[in-house]
Amino acid sequence: MEPSKTQIQTVSAASKHKKNLLIVLSFSGAYLIAEVIGGILTNSLALLADAAHMLTDVVGLLLAYIAIKIGERKADPSKTYGYYRTEILAAVINAVVLLGISLYVLYEAYQRFQNPPEVQSKSMLIVAGIGLLVNVAGMMILRKDSEASLNMKGAYFEVLSDMLTSVGVMIAGVIMLTTGWYYADPLISAAIGLLIFPRTWRLLKEAIHVLLEGTPKEVDIQALRQSLEQTPGVKGVHDLHVWSLTSGVNAMSAHIVKDELPSRNQLLKALAESTTQNFKISHTTFQIEDEGYEENEIHL
Repeated sequence: MEPSKTQIQTVSAASKHKKNLLIVLSFSGAYLIAEVIGGILTNSLALLADAAHMLTDVVGLLLAYIAIKIGERKADPSKTYGYYRTEILAAVINAVVLLGISLYVLYEAYQRFQNPPEVQSKSMLIVAGIGLLVNVAGMMILRKDSEASLNMKGAYFEVLSDMLTSVGVMIAGVIMLTTGWYYADPLISAAIGLLIFPRTWRLLKEAIHVLLEGTPKEVDIQALRQSLEQTPGVKGVHDLHVWSLTSGVNAMSAHIVKDELPSRNQLLKALAESTTQNFKISHTTFQIEDEGYEENEIHL
């Protein structure tokens, strides 16, 4: 048995873009604080709901930044795979908290539908307008970087979605300012609360999928198996497993039944090169076996 391993990349593809990500994170964090204060002072649930939505974006940006920093750390004897799963655990906690926030926003919106309070619409519009400018600036900064990695693309979409939410809050502000119809505030708030739900639920599902070591959605395991079986010198493939350490960092292991030719080293090189070049897998482990060996294997 000769396992062959390719080294995990310790520096993420998005590492060179982390400065721009940190700039957007700083802007968004500062605006989040201002929006919470503005929502309280203006008595606007829509602003507070947008702040909850903004919190999802700030946490998402922070997770993306943490993922980059983790990718730069080297594995050690106690953490041979490194610290990639920290991002996934944080995502689970983030999703649970955000689902709670969404439920609270919906509850508050229901309460305000019963007796909508007066809202300082002009101040609400000013705060929401500032938020729109912050998000547009963030989109411009991250737009080119969004093609570097899934992390950066996710960060870009976080800012994009919050920009759309800021537009919704401004619409509510204009309606209340021009018509005095204060039902617009809880109505927009409920819409924002519902907007958080699907994205947060997807985040939770994806994080749990990684923790359960499910097959990454970007890896076609059937195509991978076929590719391994078609490699010259391979008579059979079994115990094929593919999983994610974190977003964009995939690993696999497989038992390979070899033919008489080529040599083990040649076969290992061909398998590793084919897998890493043709599939989104950065870490491979192959166990090379002679025909009949699998009959003696014990699986727990």
